[in-house]
Amino acid sequence: MMNFAYYFRRYCSILALLMVAIASLTSCKSVTSNDTVDYKGSGAIRGPNLAYPPDLITSQADRRYIVQDGTATMSDYNAAVKKSSQLRTNVMTGIPGMRIARDGERRWLVVEKPAVELYPQVKDFWQENGFLLVIDSPSTGIMETDWAENRAKIAQDFIRSAIGGALGSIFDTGERDKYKTRLEPTKPGETEIFITQRGAVEECVRDVTQACLSTIWTPRPNDPELEAVFLARLMERLGMTQEQAKAMVAAPLGPKTPKAKFVQDGVNTAHIEMSSGFDRSWRDVGLALDRSNFSVEDRNRSSGVYYVRYVNPKDLGDTKGFFTNLFSSKDDSSLKAKRYQVVVKSTGDNSASIYVQDADGKPENTPAGFQLLTMLADQLTR
Repeated sequence: MMNFAYYFRRYCSILALLMVAIASLTSCKSVTSNDTVDYKGSGAIRGPNLAYPPDLITSQADRRYIVQDGTATMSDYNAAVKKSSQLRTNVMTGIPGMRIARDGERRWLVVEKPAVELYPQVKDFWQENGFLLVIDSPSTGIMETDWAENRAKIAQDFIRSAIGGALGSIFDTGERDKYKTRLEPTKPGETEIFITQRGAVEECVRDVTQACLSTIWTPRPNDPELEAVFLARLMERLGMTQEQAKAMVAAPLGPKTPKAKFVQDGVNTAHIEMSSGFDRSWRDVGLALDRSNFSVEDRNRSSGVYYVRYVNPKDLGDTKGFFTNLFSSKDDSSLKAKRYQVVVKSTGDNSASIYVQDADGKPENTPAGFQLLTMLADQLTR
């Protein structure tokens, strides 16, 4: 049987676009939003209907990192926003020395403030932009939003506005995004802030006649421009003018230079050679982990170790089963998540090596360790 719900949502979305086209011919007033990024109306609620895509990792590592036992609701979000608006007394009016740093095609924010002072500001920022936090860890400087839909991609004509309140759920982009933020102290009084985006898209599972039987959520490529949008917005939140923030983020990026080389030492043994010193390699590995299926639980920069968890989709069955399981009330994925250590070792002023170890710090010379290192190398060479 065909997936009528899927086709119905797509039909409604196309209908809305046609309405906008017709309305634009009869009116001089723009009927679409000028802002191309808006998650405030997405209403991020987990449910078995797969309205929001699952993560490829589990965030069950430590209960103190999870909001409401890992389940986020709009009431939680509204209460948090209300509380922050009532109690917020630390809104910054400007931070001297705030700037965008670049390395090839990567951007991040450098702020001359301690991470402990910045963390509440960044947390408020994500809530004000319509997101629910499923990881909120001041002790590690890591936060992660729930999946949300960019509602600005849905045309906002007068008919859509009139019925949106009652039937808003039938208008769907078929895409979801989530964002990780990591605050990294680099020296006393200075913090680097990294924002990474992950996306998912709803796709049909078709039969031999190409009819859509069901839908699954699958990963889609990372979007650096979405990351840039939120870097600029965060700079505004921290006190910079909109014009300054957009100009700083929009400055041309440098050329992409290969810095990582995958080296196979044996059947299941390998490492990654970096053509950069420890500081740069540490930063690149952190960004690669943020953009991949790893969940960073903690890190020790002085020892060069990222403590991570990873759920292998193969451990949960086929792709459809994997995604479905993460939405069920009984989440077995947390039981299958494994801990690893990703180690960055300096080998010279302009070189470093990356290794994957097990939870006890021993070499992970297994097919799983080889696979994890391969995925990490893929991220580092993009």
